[in-house]
Amino acid sequence: MNNNRVKNIKKTLLSDNYYTLNKFKFDYQMSDGSWVNQMREVYERGHGAGILLYNTTKKTVVLIKQFRMPTFLHDNKNGFLIEIPAGLLDEDNPEQCVIRETEEEVGIRLKSVKKVYEGYSSPGVLTEKMHFFVGEYTDDMKVSEGGGLESETEDIEVLEMPFTEAVRMLEKGEIVDTRTIVLLQYAQIHKLVE
Repeated sequence: MNNNRVKNIKKTLLSDNYYTLNKFKFDYQMSDGSWVNQMREVYERGHGAGILLYNTTKKTVVLIKQFRMPTFLHDNKNGFLIEIPAGLLDEDNPEQCVIRETEEEVGIRLKSVKKVYEGYSSPGVLTEKMHFFVGEYTDDMKVSEGGGLESETEDIEVLEMPFTEAVRMLEKGEIVDTRTIVLLQYAQIHKLVE
């Protein structure tokens, strides 16, 4: 941390039940040179990786559907979201993570993946950086039904659908996960599935 416009950082642990939530108080120098005291809560949950799986022969993509409590508490009536397969890095590098998560969540054992982006998920409150991948799959890569890990109480529905249907769902607001939006738009721009 090398920014002389930030000083006197004080950190207070608020929660470490699942991930870590800290409160930071600090002095920040404004653009006009004046100093102000600020406070931010920062959620530290580690970095993640996600992937859009596509099949050029069948012109399909594989997405997942799972329950997301924060969306249910806000405005998502049933709490289910359609998303890309994704997970936290844990001790893996991003490529290893996305290959592992793909097999756990959708039952496809990938041979290779391509990293296309990385970026902060919600930089105002999260430390998480997301690594975005695309990967081509074929039917012979299917090694299980997927569905996630029982030990993580995952309950994942695997959705293989025409790419055009995924784009239609995106345009109608039926896909609202930003990670999924980013990769579907990447696939459109780069014409991965035509």
